[in-house]
Amino acid sequence: MKQFIYLMCVLSIVSCAEKKEKKEETTLEKAQRIHEEVITIDTHNDINVKNFTDSVNYSQRLDTQINLPKMEEGGLDVTWLIVYTGQDTLTDEGYARAKENAMSKFEAIHKLCEEIAPDQIELALNSADVKRIVENGKKVAMIGVENAYPIGLDMDQFKVYHDLGARYISLAHNGHSQFSDSNTGEADDEWLHNGLSDLGKEAVAEMNRLGIMIDVSHPSKEAIKQMISLSKAPIIASHSSARALCGHSRNLDDEQLLMMKENGGVVQTVAFSSYLNTEKHEARAAFMKSIYQQVADSLDIAWYERSQFSSLSDVEKAAFMDNYPKVLKIGKEIAETKSDAPEAVNVSDFVDHIDYMVKLIGIDHVGISSDFDGGGGIEGWNDASETFNVTLELVNRGYTQEEIEKLWGGNLLRVLDDVQRIAKELGES
Repeated sequence: MKQFIYLMCVLSIVSCAEKKEKKEETTLEKAQRIHEEVITIDTHNDINVKNFTDSVNYSQRLDTQINLPKMEEGGLDVTWLIVYTGQDTLTDEGYARAKENAMSKFEAIHKLCEEIAPDQIELALNSADVKRIVENGKKVAMIGVENAYPIGLDMDQFKVYHDLGARYISLAHNGHSQFSDSNTGEADDEWLHNGLSDLGKEAVAEMNRLGIMIDVSHPSKEAIKQMISLSKAPIIASHSSARALCGHSRNLDDEQLLMMKENGGVVQTVAFSSYLNTEKHEARAAFMKSIYQQVADSLDIAWYERSQFSSLSDVEKAAFMDNYPKVLKIGKEIAETKSDAPEAVNVSDFVDHIDYMVKLIGIDHVGISSDFDGGGGIEGWNDASETFNVTLELVNRGYTQEEIEKLWGGNLLRVLDDVQRIAKELGES
């Protein structure tokens, strides 16, 4: 009897100790544990092919916001690297130039994964690949295409892109394409197709057939409505936020968000300052404008406003993109020493958008993206090394591990699974 009582006492002490240990896990420790245990996916990171050479590449801690050392430091598992091409004329010459640009980016991504750092990062084509690669201790690359413009009029190119690894494609960017109107048409209410062109409608069916996710982050509202209506599979917004909180045309209004929910898709909230808080962004941007110009002048670098970018020559654009990270880094360091600097848009503002969309359309339809090296980055999540701060803010706001896992990529992989399953069914019918 005494032995039984002793055993019960020991078990009681152990149980109390375990409960005490669980109670003593701080918010920071909880966030760190969750961040380590969930797969973290950022669905939009732009690239410059000059950072994919034998001598300069993502295995090094470059000034870029995304690279392998920064992913490791911040605990970011998966980066969607973007094949982006700006909008040009709807001509054979324009399509040819754009195709060359797009192919150079596909080649750069494959070179990173197959030649530069195959021991550190691997290209994934589906959710099973993602999980396997993460379990093997490597980072994951996936490919998204921002603007289908380089495809031209050749619908067979969609399969070429798919075979090269593209798993989402947007049909327009900043300007109306041959496939779709852009959100930029709102500025002057001028449209080319009143939504999708006939070619764009064919593109929706082709992407459904191939198992490519349709990305609606840049097309017009009418085009998005038509894509949702036509698509047999769920769609995504790879980098968009809530228009109710920030009235930029790149964001989705409540009607669009509810349509995304009905479609079964996912909206990847984007850490892009001007899409999160207009007032704070504009005040900070006005303050930083002169600082960036001073930095550029001191380095004898040509510096341009974002509005001027489309008018630059290819040489000017390339030089600007090379110098852009350097000027921003120095400028932000200078701003930190200024007591009169307006508050920057930050992680709290970012998670406000997540909160809003979760309440409106549910936890299963919201995700996370940064738009790093494409204009994205906010105070607290300004490059991949600071990725943990997003998880910490989510934990501070009461999100559970299951919910955080969905936000950080679970929802996105579910949509990818659905899109690929439906493609298989379409192929069998």
